Amino acid sequence: MATDKELSDFLEDVERRAFKQALYAVRKEEVALDTVQDAMIKLAEKYGDKPAAELPMLFQRILQNTIRDYFRREKVRNSWISLFSAFTRQNEQEEHYDALDIIQASPGYGGEDGQHQLERRQILAIIENAIQELPGRQREAFLMRYWQDLSVTETALVMGCSEGSVKTHCSRATHSLATVLRAKGIHL
Repeated sequence: MATDKELSDFLEDVERRAFKQALYAVRKEEVALDTVQDAMIKLAEKYGDKPAAELPMLFQRILQNTIRDYFRREKVRNSWISLFSAFTRQNEQEEHYDALDIIQASPGYGGEDGQHQLERRQILAIIENAIQELPGRQREAFLMRYWQDLSVTETALVMGCSEGSVKTHCSRATHSLATVLRAKGIHL
Protein backbone atom coordinates (compact mmCIF):
# COMPACT_ATOMS: atom_id res chain seq x y z
CA MET A 1 0.00 0.00 0.00
CA ALA A 2 1.34 3.40 -0.99
CA THR A 3 1.64 5.93 1.79
CA ASP A 4 0.32 9.45 1.32
CA LYS A 5 3.91 10.64 0.94
CA GLU A 6 4.68 8.02 -1.73
CA LEU A 7 1.52 8.96 -3.64
CA SER A 8 2.32 12.67 -3.35
CA ASP A 9 5.95 12.11 -4.44
CA PHE A 10 4.82 10.00 -7.39
CA LEU A 11 2.33 12.63 -8.56
CA GLU A 12 4.91 15.38 -8.20
CA ASP A 13 7.44 13.37 -10.18
CA VAL A 14 5.07 12.47 -13.03
CA GLU A 15 3.29 15.83 -13.33
CA ARG A 16 5.49 17.52 -15.99
CA ARG A 17 5.84 14.44 -18.18
CA ALA A 18 2.11 13.76 -17.96
CA PHE A 19 1.36 17.36 -18.96
CA LYS A 20 3.62 17.10 -22.02
CA GLN A 21 2.05 13.78 -22.95
CA ALA A 22 -1.47 15.20 -22.64
CA LEU A 23 -0.46 18.35 -24.51
CA TYR A 24 0.90 16.31 -27.42
CA ALA A 25 -2.39 14.42 -27.55
CA VAL A 26 -4.98 17.18 -27.14
CA ARG A 27 -2.91 20.13 -28.43
CA LYS A 28 -4.61 22.59 -26.10
CA GLU A 29 -2.78 23.70 -22.97
CA GLU A 30 -5.89 24.25 -20.83
CA VAL A 31 -7.35 20.87 -21.78
CA ALA A 32 -4.01 19.16 -21.12
CA LEU A 33 -3.84 20.71 -17.64
CA ASP A 34 -7.40 19.62 -16.89
CA THR A 35 -6.74 16.13 -18.23
CA VAL A 36 -3.67 15.63 -16.04
CA GLN A 37 -5.46 17.02 -13.01
CA ASP A 38 -8.44 14.71 -13.57
CA ALA A 39 -6.14 11.71 -13.99
CA MET A 40 -4.28 12.56 -10.78
CA ILE A 41 -7.51 12.96 -8.83
CA LYS A 42 -8.85 9.64 -10.14
CA LEU A 43 -5.61 7.89 -9.19
CA ALA A 44 -5.64 9.35 -5.68
CA GLU A 45 -9.34 8.68 -5.08
CA LYS A 46 -9.67 5.21 -6.56
CA TYR A 47 -6.20 3.69 -6.42
CA GLY A 48 -4.40 5.51 -3.61
CA ASP A 49 -4.44 2.31 -1.57
CA LYS A 50 -2.49 0.31 -4.19
CA PRO A 51 1.21 -0.50 -3.76
CA ALA A 52 3.58 2.27 -4.89
CA ALA A 53 5.05 0.00 -7.58
CA GLU A 54 1.67 -0.20 -9.33
CA LEU A 55 1.09 3.57 -9.45
CA PRO A 56 2.97 4.29 -12.73
CA MET A 57 0.99 1.72 -14.73
CA LEU A 58 -2.31 2.72 -13.15
CA PHE A 59 -1.66 6.39 -13.76
CA GLN A 60 -0.73 5.83 -17.41
CA ARG A 61 -3.91 3.85 -18.00
CA ILE A 62 -6.02 6.51 -16.26
CA LEU A 63 -4.30 9.31 -18.22
CA GLN A 64 -4.85 7.56 -21.56
CA ASN A 65 -8.49 6.89 -20.72
CA THR A 66 -8.99 10.51 -19.67
CA ILE A 67 -7.49 11.68 -22.98
CA ARG A 68 -9.75 9.29 -24.90
CA ASP A 69 -12.75 10.54 -22.91
CA TYR A 70 -11.91 14.09 -23.96
CA PHE A 71 -11.88 13.09 -27.64
CA ARG A 72 -15.16 11.20 -27.25
CA ARG A 73 -16.80 14.25 -25.69
CA GLU A 74 -15.40 16.47 -28.44
CA LYS A 75 -16.75 14.13 -31.11
CA VAL A 76 -20.24 14.24 -29.62
CA ARG A 77 -20.02 17.98 -29.09
CA ASN A 78 -18.86 18.55 -32.67
CA SER A 79 -21.68 16.42 -34.07
CA TRP A 80 -24.20 18.62 -32.26
CA ILE A 81 -22.45 21.74 -33.43
CA SER A 82 -22.59 20.58 -37.04
CA LEU A 83 -26.34 20.11 -36.68
CA PHE A 84 -26.66 23.76 -35.70
CA SER A 85 -24.47 25.28 -38.39
CA ALA A 86 -25.53 28.80 -37.50
CA PHE A 87 -23.67 28.46 -34.22
CA THR A 88 -20.10 27.87 -35.41
CA ARG A 89 -17.08 28.22 -33.19
CA GLN A 90 -15.04 31.29 -34.00
CA ASN A 91 -11.74 30.02 -32.58
CA GLU A 92 -11.86 26.65 -34.33
CA GLN A 93 -8.86 27.46 -36.55
CA GLU A 94 -6.89 29.24 -33.84
CA GLU A 95 -4.64 26.87 -31.98
CA HIS A 96 -1.75 28.90 -30.65
CA TYR A 97 1.01 26.73 -29.30
CA ASP A 98 4.55 27.81 -28.81
CA ALA A 99 6.80 24.96 -27.73
CA LEU A 100 9.38 27.41 -26.42
CA ASP A 101 6.90 28.64 -23.82
CA ILE A 102 7.06 25.33 -22.01
CA ILE A 103 10.64 24.26 -22.67
CA GLN A 104 12.81 24.92 -19.68
CA ALA A 105 16.51 24.40 -19.34
CA SER A 106 17.35 21.00 -17.97
CA PRO A 107 19.28 20.85 -14.69
CA GLY A 108 22.99 20.52 -15.23
CA TYR A 109 23.14 22.85 -18.22
CA GLY A 110 23.48 26.00 -16.15
CA GLY A 111 27.02 26.60 -17.39
CA GLU A 112 26.04 26.84 -21.06
CA ASP A 113 26.58 30.05 -22.92
CA GLY A 114 23.69 31.75 -24.73
CA GLN A 115 24.53 30.23 -28.12
CA HIS A 116 24.41 26.64 -26.83
CA GLN A 117 21.19 27.29 -24.93
CA LEU A 118 19.59 28.75 -28.05
CA GLU A 119 20.71 25.81 -30.19
CA ARG A 120 19.41 23.30 -27.65
CA ARG A 121 16.06 25.09 -27.41
CA GLN A 122 15.75 25.16 -31.19
CA ILE A 123 16.48 21.45 -31.41
CA LEU A 124 13.96 20.73 -28.66
CA ALA A 125 11.34 22.81 -30.48
CA ILE A 126 11.96 20.85 -33.70
CA ILE A 127 11.71 17.54 -31.83
CA GLU A 128 8.52 18.57 -30.05
CA ASN A 129 6.91 19.73 -33.30
CA ALA A 130 7.91 16.46 -34.96
CA ILE A 131 6.41 14.46 -32.08
CA GLN A 132 3.16 16.40 -32.41
CA GLU A 133 2.96 15.50 -36.09
CA LEU A 134 3.20 11.75 -35.44
CA PRO A 135 0.01 9.72 -35.84
CA GLY A 136 -1.80 9.32 -32.51
CA ARG A 137 -0.95 5.70 -31.72
CA GLN A 138 2.70 6.16 -32.71
CA ARG A 139 2.95 9.26 -30.55
CA GLU A 140 1.26 7.47 -27.66
CA ALA A 141 3.59 4.45 -27.84
CA PHE A 142 6.69 6.60 -28.33
CA LEU A 143 5.92 8.83 -25.34
CA MET A 144 5.14 5.94 -23.04
CA ARG A 145 8.24 3.98 -24.01
CA TYR A 146 10.78 6.77 -24.21
CA TRP A 147 9.29 9.64 -22.20
CA GLN A 148 7.59 7.70 -19.40
CA ASP A 149 10.17 4.87 -19.59
CA LEU A 150 7.54 2.11 -19.55
CA SER A 151 8.46 -1.36 -20.77
CA VAL A 152 7.00 -2.82 -23.96
CA THR A 153 4.70 -5.02 -21.86
CA GLU A 154 3.52 -2.12 -19.71
CA THR A 155 2.93 0.07 -22.76
CA ALA A 156 0.94 -2.70 -24.45
CA LEU A 157 -1.25 -3.07 -21.37
CA VAL A 158 -1.90 0.66 -21.16
CA MET A 159 -2.61 0.99 -24.88
CA GLY A 160 -4.72 -2.16 -24.99
CA CYS A 161 -2.75 -3.73 -27.84
CA SER A 162 -0.11 -6.41 -28.41
CA GLU A 163 3.57 -5.99 -27.62
CA GLY A 164 4.29 -6.37 -31.34
CA SER A 165 2.04 -3.41 -32.09
CA VAL A 166 3.89 -1.31 -29.51
CA LYS A 167 7.21 -2.21 -31.12
CA THR A 168 5.86 -1.38 -34.58
CA HIS A 169 4.44 1.97 -33.44
CA CYS A 170 7.72 2.88 -31.69
CA SER A 171 9.81 1.84 -34.67
CA ARG A 172 7.74 3.87 -37.08
CA ALA A 173 7.79 6.86 -34.72
CA THR A 174 11.58 6.80 -34.31
CA HIS A 175 12.10 6.44 -38.07
CA SER A 176 9.76 9.37 -38.74
CA LEU A 177 11.47 11.52 -36.12
CA ALA A 178 14.93 10.62 -37.43
CA THR A 179 13.86 11.55 -40.96
CA VAL A 180 12.52 14.93 -39.82
CA LEU A 181 15.68 15.65 -37.81
CA ARG A 182 18.00 14.65 -40.68
CA ALA A 183 16.01 16.89 -43.03
CA LYS A 184 16.66 19.77 -40.61
CA GLY A 185 20.38 18.97 -40.51
CA ILE A 186 20.32 17.52 -36.99
CA HIS A 187 22.28 14.33 -36.42
CA LEU A 188 21.95 13.05 -32.85
